[in-house]
Amino acid sequence: MAAGEHGSEVATIDPADLPNGAVVTASGRVSAAEVYKDPTHADHPFSPVQLSRLDEALTMASRETGLRFSVYLGDLGADATARAAELHGELEGTTEAVLVAVSPEQRVVEVVTGPEARLRLPDRGAKLAVMSMVASFKESDILGGLLSGLRMLADQAGGRRRLH
Repeated sequence: MAAGEHGSEVATIDPADLPNGAVVTASGRVSAAEVYKDPTHADHPFSPVQLSRLDEALTMASRETGLRFSVYLGDLGADATARAAELHGELEGTTEAVLVAVSPEQRVVEVVTGPEARLRLPDRGAKLAVMSMVASFKESDILGGLLSGLRMLADQAGGRRRLH
């Protein structure tokens, strides 16, 4: 094939191989019908207003401290600590990052800090924030727990460090 030419091969699909409710359209695309399911609380644990409040809390904590706060809500797998550390490693600016990882089904809360953040946020402060979050989680208030935990972590870390 010369430069600039495109292959013109078209995949052929046997209609017998398609799942129920799927057809090949005249253009060759496959169109499939799906049964509509209302999203569950597990699919979308927060309303748009609640997400906005969480985003604002993350922004304020990050702005006030100069650290990068993030929240992960979901299953952390068999080794929750290792998975939380892996998620933290994927964050931008990991040295000053603080990840609050919560797995409600597993009843696990992990706070992972980068080396720079750890200097300002000792384990004792993180443990107090986790205890506060867990108290709210026990009352089925995940958002309230996250908001208070973020406030406590930001307060513990103190204000943004100034370079002289």
